[in-house]
Amino acid sequence: MLVKWKAVAAVALLLSGPAFAADEPGISATEIKIGGVFPFSGPASSIGLVGKGVMAYIQAINDRGGINGRKINYIAYDDAYSPPKAVEHVRKLVESDEVSFMFGQLGTPGISATAKYLRSKGVPSIAIISGSSKFTDVANYPLTTTGLVSYDTEGKIYAKYLTKALPNAKYAVLYQNDDLGKDYLNAFKAFLGKDFDRKVVSASYEVTEPTVDSQVVNLKSSGADALVIAGTPKFAAQAIRQASVIGWKATVIINFPSGSVGGTLAPAGLDKSVGVIVGTTNKDVLDSAWKDDPGMQAFRVFFDKYLPGADITNGSYLTGYQQGVLLEQILKQCGNDLSRKNILAQAKNLKDFVVPTALPGIKVNTTDTENMIWTQMRLQRWSGTSWQAFGEVLDARSE
Repeated sequence: MLVKWKAVAAVALLLSGPAFAADEPGISATEIKIGGVFPFSGPASSIGLVGKGVMAYIQAINDRGGINGRKINYIAYDDAYSPPKAVEHVRKLVESDEVSFMFGQLGTPGISATAKYLRSKGVPSIAIISGSSKFTDVANYPLTTTGLVSYDTEGKIYAKYLTKALPNAKYAVLYQNDDLGKDYLNAFKAFLGKDFDRKVVSASYEVTEPTVDSQVVNLKSSGADALVIAGTPKFAAQAIRQASVIGWKATVIINFPSGSVGGTLAPAGLDKSVGVIVGTTNKDVLDSAWKDDPGMQAFRVFFDKYLPGADITNGSYLTGYQQGVLLEQILKQCGNDLSRKNILAQAKNLKDFVVPTALPGIKVNTTDTENMIWTQMRLQRWSGTSWQAFGEVLDARSE
């Protein structure tokens, strides 16, 4: 299925004089054209809803008159989490649609398959939805910024937590057999060092497999007291449910991409998910502690208007909303210079920027040498009705 979405409307220029460079693709006096690719269908369709959140926020920007006199024409295609489709769509966005830059492309396999092409064309790829540690290598990905805490950092945070909470236990790691899952496993290897082989048992799965039930049964038989699930929501939900069904009373940790109530915990069973832990950057819409929080109130108002009928408990929408907030800030900082060079420069020049729906203490800082938008997390535990944050804000630089 091909999904194409545009948010375009005429708007009176707020600035006088020519406001764009004729040789800059995707830029005119009245619009800026941006591309995105998401798994709206296929095995990762739950996290594809991030794209729906991004598109809804861009619609809200355009309804407010755009940014610096320009509406955003955001063109998003569905790659169904298939790298060949991602390649096809990215080529179309660059060569046919002539976008200025890519924003929020989601999925480690697809991003990996298209990164070299985008670099060869000089097209920035901003706030990619992947925490794969390889993308944080600025030398090899000079036109990229990342929109998730790196999986390496996240994995080390979980390893550190488990060694304190369950110092004498064995840990089971169920991981997706791709860059996403392997990063978490490698983070445990790096953190535990010589103790890894003694303390960790692991099992992998392919995204084409129907279930991970057999892997969970085998991991339980290892005698592990903790289960770390490093994958996408469909399989995380299966693993949580299966662990409960077979009576495995393990401490369960899921990775941030699977940390959605609507996308993961509800399909697994909210009762079966009690006690599940995840690291996050975000406030929880279900937590009454944020009922009067201005940032979350604004998000609820936005959600009711631009995503009516959608499930607000699916954290993928909130991630998309936050992506939209970041896009808006980057474009505002660009002012009237919307060259690809300046768009990239401003994406790497976010200073103590606070996203209103992020947890207190979490700020966004990027530089020429630090391309990660998010470097901090806080752990939270599912109570049965909401996430309950615990512990301190953890920073990538201290892990």
